[in-house]
Amino acid sequence: MKTRTLLPLVLATGAMSGGQHAAVAQTTAAPAHVSNSFRFFVPAPLNRASALFGPDGERCWAGEHWKPRFIHPQPAEDIQGAVFTVQHGPHTSVWVNTIFDPVGGRMQYVSFIPETLVFTVDVRLSVLTPSTTKVEVTYVRTALDAAANEDVLALGKRDGENGPEWQKAIEDCLAAERKTGHE
Repeated sequence: MKTRTLLPLVLATGAMSGGQHAAVAQTTAAPAHVSNSFRFFVPAPLNRASALFGPDGERCWAGEHWKPRFIHPQPAEDIQGAVFTVQHGPHTSVWVNTIFDPVGGRMQYVSFIPETLVFTVDVRLSVLTPSTTKVEVTYVRTALDAAANEDVLALGKRDGENGPEWQKAIEDCLAAERKTGHE
């Protein structure tokens, strides 16, 4: 069984800080499975906040590593059933948008890196005030090979800590839009 590390994925997604390295799990262990959630608030009404959680809409705030390449639909559009890939160093993750309901405030994605890991990202938005939206995000990750256990555990730990980072990135995106008049 080959030993793999997800270090390029971890570095590309910012899942670890500069000096840390992803460890490789022993291949005799059962595949790791983790679930972590976080919450934050977006200073925008639900309809605007929802648009920020489609694969194309995330380009504004998700960082330079977030470059989805749409397989379906063509041209790229944030819709339920969208299929796209994202490059993470030498790894390519495949994503499927399984739920895209901007009016109801619900988005869900299933993603996998072949022979390494599979995960879901579930996003739920709700109106807090007419100009503020509450965002709840849950990541569920499962190693497909025990060699990825340490990476899955490290990514899972990081997932639960993403709220402040996502909130700031979205606030910066919205501020830039207001500044240029492109809301």
